[in-house]
Amino acid sequence: MKSIAVLLTVHNRKEKTLCCLQNLFKQEVPVDYQMDVYLTDDGCTDGTPEAIRAQYPQVHIIKGNGNLFWNRGMYTAWEVATKSQNYDFYLWLNDDTNLIEDALKVMIESSYKQNHQSIIVGTTTSKHKDIATYGGYKNNKILVPNGELQLCDTFHGNCVLIPKSVYERLGNLDWTFRHAIGDLDYGYRSTHAGLKNFVVPCYIGYCENNPKLPAWARPEVPLRKRIKNLYSPLGYAEPLPFFHYERKNFGLLTAVRHFITIHIRVLFPQLWKS
Repeated sequence: MKSIAVLLTVHNRKEKTLCCLQNLFKQEVPVDYQMDVYLTDDGCTDGTPEAIRAQYPQVHIIKGNGNLFWNRGMYTAWEVATKSQNYDFYLWLNDDTNLIEDALKVMIESSYKQNHQSIIVGTTTSKHKDIATYGGYKNNKILVPNGELQLCDTFHGNCVLIPKSVYERLGNLDWTFRHAIGDLDYGYRSTHAGLKNFVVPCYIGYCENNPKLPAWARPEVPLRKRIKNLYSPLGYAEPLPFFHYERKNFGLLTAVRHFITIHIRVLFPQLWKS
């Protein structure tokens, strides 16, 4: 019997979370596979954990403090899962990602083709237009599924299957990151370690992207609020964690250059077109 630990972290998105879990538990899990779910409740105040307990009592809910955000919430769920059982696979899943019915089957079959030695990345699309919204990246461009497994450099963490063999090499996410960047960093860690990341042949679900710039990069936002947002986890580019990420993966010069340009941009966002 093979075992899969599904990892999520949530904060005050009850309806989205319940929809995500509904689609997860509809999955066609192969007969020789067992699935457990570990979910970090990062300080929800909207009744999310209560609703989950009522509808999905089999979900393992881990209490967060409201300051874990995505990366540290996922780190926490992963730590609990690994201490609970020696799982064969770990599946990252975002609570705003709705899987199609055979998504898990596609992910497992793709892993099998790589002898369970590679990271398998699911690509999401929009319900409103035919585009890839989240998934694997090659040369800084998102890969559109083409019917074949495709190598990617790194990936978003919306739906990612990590075999035990990879976890034993790479370990958990980097705790340095609070919200964003941790998934991209993990992809590059895999690449730098000589492992491979593959995008599956077809879309595995739906997740709408957010094309709007963060507040710190928008000229109409007052300067004080721009600076506050930049140094917030929700700004997606916290200067010190972002410097750590770039120094690890692209070298010191790139990290220093972008550390400077980020602060120029927060002061003069009108100099950038997008």
